[in-house]
Amino acid sequence: MSDPDAFRPDRRAVVAGLALLAGLVAPLRLPAKEETIELTWDDLIPAGGEGQMFRTLRDLGVVQHGEMSTPPDQDLGAKVTRAFDGKLVRLPGFVVPLDYDGTGTTAFLLVPYVGACIHVPPPPPNQLVFVTTETPYEVEEMFAPVYVTGMFGAAAAQTQLADVGYTLSADRIEPYE
Repeated sequence: MSDPDAFRPDRRAVVAGLALLAGLVAPLRLPAKEETIELTWDDLIPAGGEGQMFRTLRDLGVVQHGEMSTPPDQDLGAKVTRAFDGKLVRLPGFVVPLDYDGTGTTAFLLVPYVGACIHVPPPPPNQLVFVTTETPYEVEEMFAPVYVTGMFGAAAAQTQLADVGYTLSADRIEPYE
């Protein structure tokens, strides 16, 4: 017959073992939740990435549909920045729906001003973001501003409306306030 207390661990040893284990596991914690980067449309323009006329008009708050961009501006506007690739970002803009699921859109262009891509010429590619979302976004009124939050990246895409310089996989779409 064996002694039943022979396999009973010492209480102090158990506590010490758990403390040691906690010390080893603590550095393995998951990283803190990634912070959301608040972007502006200017952040999407690399140095030398757009024509002067487009910048001047936008800075003045005036965008004439016939003067928005010229062919040289479009060429310069094709340059994109990779500074935000794979980052969680939040960007304001206006929705131009491309694909619907029921009454909501699952793919749209996020544009910097009302009327972009509806009139020609469109803004340069570095001022257009192709947004996809698994949950259809109900567009309550055309040209209502929104904030889109999600994973961002520089990626050339072509749509029926314009060439696009960026993509964003939306986690959240909310009215601009």
